[in-house]
Amino acid sequence: MQMGVDILSWLLLTCGGLFVLVGGIGALRMPDLYTRMHAASVTDGIAPILIVGGLILQAGITLASIKLAAILIFLLLTGPAASNALASAAVLSGHRPGNASEMSAEEEA
Repeated sequence: MQMGVDILSWLLLTCGGLFVLVGGIGALRMPDLYTRMHAASVTDGIAPILIVGGLILQAGITLASIKLAAILIFLLLTGPAASNALASAAVLSGHRPGNASEMSAEEEA
C-alpha cells in the first residue's frame, strides 16, 4: 500500500515539474505579453495542484498536509487574480495584443 502511495506521489510531483518546465519555456518563447501571460497562468493553475497533491500524499494525514492544503487554496485563489490584474493593467496602459514584428514604425520609435 505504501509503495503505491509513493509511486502516485512521485508521479504527481514529476508531472507537476514537467508542467512548470513547459510553462517556463512557453513564457520565454511566446511573442508578446498576452501569450506569455497565458502560458504562465495556465501553468499556475495545474502545476500547484499536482505538486502540492504529491506532497500531501508524501506527508500523509498530518498537520503538514492540512497546511499544504491551505497553501494550495491560497495559490489557487491568488493566481488567477494576479493574472487578471496584470492583463487589466496592460490593457489600461494601452498595450495592444500582437507580435512585435506587427508593430508600426511609430510604435517602435
